[in-house]
Amino acid sequence: MKNIKLTTYERDIEEDLLKGVYVPVSPTEFREMSEALARRRKDTVLNIRVNSHDLSNIKHKARKLGLRYQTFLSEVIHKVAA
Repeated sequence: MKNIKLTTYERDIEEDLLKGVYVPVSPTEFREMSEALARRRKDTVLNIRVNSHDLSNIKHKARKLGLRYQTFLSEVIHKVAA
């Protein structure tokens, strides 16, 4: 078997799985979660030009939230579009 190198985050998940931290969910809950994830799937590329000062401010706000700026912008667009 291959020796797979895991990140710290992945090792934490593996340890939690072995400890039984995660619990099974009902088929209904699983379906609802799967559908929610599918609705949030990003399947289109968007290229836009923005003011460099605006982009700098967006990156700063995203950093404060602990997000990548592309993810932050995607969330903003999602909220506006909903």
